[in-house]
Amino acid sequence: MPKLSAGVLVYRIRDGVVDVLIAHPGGPFWARKDVGVWSIPKGEYLDGDDPWAAAQREFREELGLPVPPGPRIDFGPLKQPSGKVVTAFAVAGDLDVSEARSNTFELEWPKGSGRMREFPEVDRVGWFPVAQARTKLLKGQRPFLDRLMAEPDLAEFGEGS
Repeated sequence: MPKLSAGVLVYRIRDGVVDVLIAHPGGPFWARKDVGVWSIPKGEYLDGDDPWAAAQREFREELGLPVPPGPRIDFGPLKQPSGKVVTAFAVAGDLDVSEARSNTFELEWPKGSGRMREFPEVDRVGWFPVAQARTKLLKGQRPFLDRLMAEPDLAEFGEGS
């Protein structure tokens, strides 16, 4: 059975362009990487659990903010190159992320030192036009942007540059 993950892609429309909220992974391995490493806020859940409940929980854990209220778009599952299956939902909202705070994890760093250090699971979040998010997001999550832009309510808006 593959690992299961669920997340929320929050979007907004500004000046005729669709922006999405994505997260940069924390920890020393990702510190100097930018292109192709960002993700929608998401996390793992167990088979039989409610993916929407898991997506909301993980969003709160990774950003310290609640998912915006309102209707959601269910994108369904998408198999990642790693074999993990990610189920994503989109919700419209214009969150102020200046106060976003992630939960943390412990890691031996430097590796082999025996010293445990604490790192944020997400070290930064940001709003990006869909066109820019396409380069920042993990390759396996980019189809969620296609699904978002295929929504009839968003057809008249652009991806930005």
